[in-house]
Amino acid sequence: MAASAINLAQKLGLIAEPWSPRVIAEMNDYQFKLVKLQGEFVWHAHADTDETFLVVAGTLRMQFRDREEALKAGEMIVVPRGVEHCPRADDECHVLLIEPRGVVNTGDSGGDLTARNDVWI
Repeated sequence: MAASAINLAQKLGLIAEPWSPRVIAEMNDYQFKLVKLQGEFVWHAHADTDETFLVVAGTLRMQFRDREEALKAGEMIVVPRGVEHCPRADDECHVLLIEPRGVVNTGDSGGDLTARNDVWI
């Protein structure tokens, strides 16, 4: 299969609901997912994997139990495995997530914001 360019803005235009990651590419066992964030997510952790958030547009506030990191477009953060965190975006924010295939967005918390996994756009 030949490689082809992926337009992030075009793919983001296909996402209607916040907190619903959509897969746009895979590299080995890792998925690249786009997601629109707005409001506060749930406190959670991923016991078996790190999770990378790359801000495409807007401001992401990554809350940790002892601090908060504010990330703007063009900035990224890697949340280490097992670290409890809670993403928040006061206004709509667009993020590229990089994580292994099969990672559930709500980690160990579950709940109403758990999105279907492996949904491609």
